[in-house]
Amino acid sequence: MTVLRIEGFVIVSADGMLANADRVMPQTLKFAGDQRFFDAALDAADLVVHGRDSYEDQPNSPRRTRIVLTRSVAALAPAPDNPKATLWNPAGARFEEACEAAGVRAGTAAIIGGPAVFAMFLPRYDTFWLSEAPQVRIPGGLGAFPGVPERTPHDILRAAGLAPTDRQVLDVDGPVTVTAWRRES
Repeated sequence: MTVLRIEGFVIVSADGMLANADRVMPQTLKFAGDQRFFDAALDAADLVVHGRDSYEDQPNSPRRTRIVLTRSVAALAPAPDNPKATLWNPAGARFEEACEAAGVRAGTAAIIGGPAVFAMFLPRYDTFWLSEAPQVRIPGGLGAFPGVPERTPHDILRAAGLAPTDRQVLDVDGPVTVTAWRRES
């Protein structure tokens, strides 16, 4: 049986974007404090889950066990270019089956995007770590969730039954903060 704690991680601009219109995170949304927080969280996670366009691009990335969502396989398959990765099509297999294929049955799964992946796990998050850079705007960018910017990431997390709890400053020069949105009991 698979028992995982599900945690999401994203940094967004003031307008709720995680990338520009080309689906690339701009340099203006990269901050040393947030990068350290993100890297430490992924190092502590037992599994990293993301879409085919998302990756963390860090020194430890190749060492992390991961599940990559894709429509290029019917259900599950080993990634041809990464022995630590499992390809998963949610239309063909359940998340628990993907975790089993990846060899992970317990611990923490870090969900790192993109928007459709974040949305898929909304009913399951134990904690969603929302980092915010209020001085950055990305007009026409890619929202953190489907429905952004019409709704804010806060609105979407709240509607999913999550509530803001702990908030900390990650980078005073940014400024950049992170808030833990936790499942309400």
